[in-house]
Amino acid sequence: MKLGFLRTTAVCLAAALALSACGKSEPKVEAAGPAVRRVTEAQYRNVIADLFGSNIVVVGRFDPLLRNNGLSSTGAWDAKITPTGVEQFERMARAIADQIVSPTNRDVLIPCAPADATKADDACAKQFFAKTGRMLLRHPLPPEQIQVTVDLANKAATTFNDFYRGMSVGLASLLVSPSFLYVIDTVENDKNGIPQLNAYAKAARLSFLLWNSTPDDALLTAAEKGELNTKAGVKKQVERLVASPRLESGVRAFFGDMLGLDEFEAIEKDTIIYPTFSLAVAHDAKEQALRTISNLLLTERGDYRDLFTTRKTYISGPLGRVYQVPVPRPDGGWAPYEFPADDPRSGIVTQIAFAAQYSHPGRSSPTIRGKAIREALLCQKVPDPPGNVDFSQFNASDGTNKTTREKLAEHRANPTCAGCHKITDPIGLALEKIDGVGQLRQTENNAPIDTSGDLDGVAYQDAIGLGKALHDNPAVPTCVVSRMYAYATGRAPGASGDKDLVKYFGESFVGDGYRIPDLMKRIALSDAFLAVSAPKSKAATPTSASAAPGSKEESKS
Repeated sequence: MKLGFLRTTAVCLAAALALSACGKSEPKVEAAGPAVRRVTEAQYRNVIADLFGSNIVVVGRFDPLLRNNGLSSTGAWDAKITPTGVEQFERMARAIADQIVSPTNRDVLIPCAPADATKADDACAKQFFAKTGRMLLRHPLPPEQIQVTVDLANKAATTFNDFYRGMSVGLASLLVSPSFLYVIDTVENDKNGIPQLNAYAKAARLSFLLWNSTPDDALLTAAEKGELNTKAGVKKQVERLVASPRLESGVRAFFGDMLGLDEFEAIEKDTIIYPTFSLAVAHDAKEQALRTISNLLLTERGDYRDLFTTRKTYISGPLGRVYQVPVPRPDGGWAPYEFPADDPRSGIVTQIAFAAQYSHPGRSSPTIRGKAIREALLCQKVPDPPGNVDFSQFNASDGTNKTTREKLAEHRANPTCAGCHKITDPIGLALEKIDGVGQLRQTENNAPIDTSGDLDGVAYQDAIGLGKALHDNPAVPTCVVSRMYAYATGRAPGASGDKDLVKYFGESFVGDGYRIPDLMKRIALSDAFLAVSAPKSKAATPTSASAAPGSKEESKS
């Protein structure tokens, strides 16, 4: 049966390769209307670091984004800012602006000096806000908007007898502007009267997808020159963005979202049961997963499916104590590491980030792990358990059901529970020799652990076998293509033509050797990615009662 399955898969892949090689044309899709989406926390932090330097500290948390279609970033397309969130943004804006104009940073970040530091200086303020506002708001500011910001800064400078205090007030007003906190699709008609995103909206879409940050000067300049209104101009910029080392930020952002790593540092563990677990471990576990992904997919330009079988990773001091392996760097810093051939770990699902996140605070959970693999890696929805499930049989122990496998058999014997548990538990049980924080074990309650199981008819004996089954499962590449499309466009593949388009991207992904940079490039260059329909009514855009810090901002997308 396994041989027949693999043979069928090989035939299907060969057919897909043939379609890709023949240059199958991109299917047409129904263009979505213009959207307004809130920048994510990672994007906000990236923008500040890219424009002002990594030494500028961003302190504070954002209103959480709701997960939609397996991604939190798609929730940004429906996100509002709560009153508490507005206050948080205002505090962050003031703190960031104060750092930028501080004596330590002003000579580097402000391209001019006032004639008198105790007074307003119109010329210097205009120079700074014209340049900085263009980068922050992702388009050139019209003269009247620059003047409003300059007037605000001048008024504060006069009030406090401090030019730089005024500059801080003016800069903070830009940092709470809806045009900064939201990416707004601006629509115009081309020469044939067909709706299209304007060049600056195109620049923002490209940059946030590929770099997870604001457009750089070269991309904005291309927009200003009208180059992004031609396919050749878009291709030139996409190739530049993909070739840049900053593509790593875009790849990390996507996989951090797809795998739920952004939520990892908030997990809790019982330190009595798991004394090796700490905040440092939580931080480094997330970073380990992202470094593994970046190295395989970008540095080595490897096959996406190899993420589930690779033994190559990176390790730090805190992680070495959990993995119980020698740390290559005496100072505990990051170093490349490869698990030996006889180690039962291979692939990202055996790393601490996955093992610890998809477990309970005091024990592992095959059900949670199996559900995570089904939903995050195979794009298969597992129903939530009914509210009246009786967990007493699972939690109780009469001395005979010593292992989790034996206890879970109680659930699979219950018709109410069996439907879900039979598709999750056999997967998660393969990882049972990895405990709730990622440490290896051979027994549970002095009983040997059985890690055998199957994934969609493919049997395996352990976690390594599970990784190989994931590597060969055709749903794995299909899922990452679907997620990438949703991540790029903000919508699940459900609109007219979307499913055909995702299938087209999937066939190309196979033909490109399952390389993620090529997938991102194809999506960015597709007609569908930058397509937009005419607004059905006047677009609702975020508004602000005042440009000054301290204003109450109401936002709607």
